[in-house]
Amino acid sequence: MSRILVVAKRVLTQLRHDKRLLGLSVMAPLLIIYLLKIFFDTMPKGFNNARYIMPITAFMVHFLAFLLCAIVLVQERTAGTLERMFINGFRRIEIIGGYVLGYILLATFQAAIALAQALWLFDLSYAWGDLAMLFGVIWLLAITSVMLGMFISTFARHEGQVFPFIPMIILPSVFLSGLLINPEQLPTWANWLGHAFPLFYANDAIQEIIGKTPTSSVIWTNMAILVGYGLFLLTLASRTLKDVE
Repeated sequence: MSRILVVAKRVLTQLRHDKRLLGLSVMAPLLIIYLLKIFFDTMPKGFNNARYIMPITAFMVHFLAFLLCAIVLVQERTAGTLERMFINGFRRIEIIGGYVLGYILLATFQAAIALAQALWLFDLSYAWGDLAMLFGVIWLLAITSVMLGMFISTFARHEGQVFPFIPMIILPSVFLSGLLINPEQLPTWANWLGHAFPLFYANDAIQEIIGKTPTSSVIWTNMAILVGYGLFLLTLASRTLKDVE
C-alpha cells in the first residue's frame, strides 16, 4: 500500500507542476459549460434544458478525463518512467493502483466543479439525495474514463496517436448513448452498439434521476454497470502493462 501511495503522490506532484495540463483539466469544463449556457439561452421558450444539461456536463468530464489520462500516461511511457519504476522494484499492481488513485482525485475535483457550475449557471434545483446521486453518476463516469484512458494509452506510442481514438470511441458514444436523441429511435443495431459505451449508462441514470418519477433500481443498476465497466477496463490495462515490464 505504501508504494501505491508513493506512485499516487508522484502523479499528483507531476500534475501540479504541469500548469497547462492542470489548467486545461480545471478550466476546460467551466468554459464549455459556460458556452453551453449561451447556446441554451438562444433556444425557444419551452425547450427542455434539463434533458440535456446534466448529461452534457457528464460527457465533458468523461471526455476530458479520458483524454488527459491517456496523454499523460503515453508521455510517461515515452519518457521511460514506467520502465524505471519496474527497474526500481515496483510491481504492476502498485503502479496501476498509484496512477488510479492519483487520477481519481483529479476526476473527483473535475466532477465536483462541473456539477456545481452547471447547477449555478442554469439555476437548477434538486433534492439533496438527487444531487448526491447525480454527483455519484458523474464521478463513476469520470473514474471509468480514467480507466479507459489507461487502457487506450497502451496502444499509443506517442501523444498524437491518442487522438484517433476520439472519433473511434468518444464521438460515437455521443450519438448512440441517448445523449442527443432517445436511443429507441435509433436502428436496432445502433441501439445495441450504444450499450458498449459507458456514457449510455451514465445518461440513462441521469435521465432517471432528473425524471418526475425516478426508479431507484434503474439508477443503481446503471451505477453498478459503470463500476463493473471500470473494473473490466482496469483489468485490461493492468494486463497490457506487462508488455512494458
